[in-house]
Order: sequence, then structure tokens, then C-alpha cells
Amino acid sequence: MLGLAEIFYSVQGEGTWTGTPAVFVRLAGCNLACAFCDTDYALRFIASVDDVVRRVRAAGGDCPLVILTGGEPLAQTETPGLIAALQADGRRVHIESNGTIDVELPADVWLTVSPKERLHPAMAARADEVKLIVDGRVPAEWIDAFPAATPIALQPEGNKPANVALAVTAAKERPERLRLSLQTHKFIGVR
Repeated sequence: MLGLAEIFYSVQGEGTWTGTPAVFVRLAGCNLACAFCDTDYALRFIASVDDVVRRVRAAGGDCPLVILTGGEPLAQTETPGLIAALQADGRRVHIESNGTIDVELPADVWLTVSPKERLHPAMAARADEVKLIVDGRVPAEWIDAFPAATPIALQPEGNKPANVALAVTAAKERPERLRLSLQTHKFIGVR
């Protein structure tokens, strides 16, 4: 059984896949307690893997993209089974993780890592993209933890002007490595 906060259909608002329609499966709970977290990942319901797949179908129909997020989706032991079931249902799976828990993932699962307090080296090596939260400073200490070819997006916390300015300055100083990623879903008023 999986603990969930919500399942909903929207568009990806951040990172490489911005603007892509997706069904979001927000798993409940997190192994960190970040002060700037803007996500309510409280447990709202419990469901089996098969029930989650049915709810994904009900929410998004044939939408091929499912994003597992949280909290920390890899903290739940049944997440690998959910990934397999979603793929068997014809879905592409993306995961948004803080990168603290080493979980073997299928090669075709897209992994976005957003490190906070700590980072597992295997997850840093596996990341398809990185999202660094800019909150009063650019967390540059994480940059070299990732392979040079892994795209790194600087995401200003809350789209606050001071954080945006910090992120823009940092991206301009290291254009070969950094880029800006705003939370576009918040600008357009969708979840």
C-alpha cells in the first residue's frame, strides 16, 4: 500500500519538461523537513499500486506522462512496483526526488534531483536533471556533485524577486552549467 497526498492532471511547471501535460502522483511523507518547502505532502489516503494506476487513468486519460513527486516518492518501499505498473500501463514515468535515498530505477525513468541537506552519490550520478532551490543564496555547494553533462536549473524559491535576481546572476556567471527555471505553473495559476 502507498500513502498519498493527491493525484491530479496538470502541466509540468518546472525544469526541462515545462509545459508538458502530466498526471502528478504526490506521495505522502518526506525524510527531510526543509523550511522553504511549499508542498503539502500530508497523508490523505492509502491506495494499492493497482488503485493508483486506475486513478491515474481516471485523472489523465491517455496522458502518457506520470510524475511521481512528494514529499519524497522514493521513501516508500512500493514505489518501484508503482513505476513498473505505470510503465506496464503505457506511461512514461518521471520522478522528482531530493536524492537522499539510493533506489535502482529503470533506465527510461526520468530523474529530477533537488538536493537539500544531503545527497546520495549514486542518485547524483543517475540524475537526468538537477533543480537547485535559490532561497537567499545559490546553493553552489551541490553543483560539482553532479556529472558535468547533467543540466542544472536554478529555481528561485517562491519566484520571489530577490531570489530570481540571485538565480539570474548565477546563471549568467556560469552559462555553460546553469540555467533559470521559474515555477511557471504558479504564474499561470494552475496546480
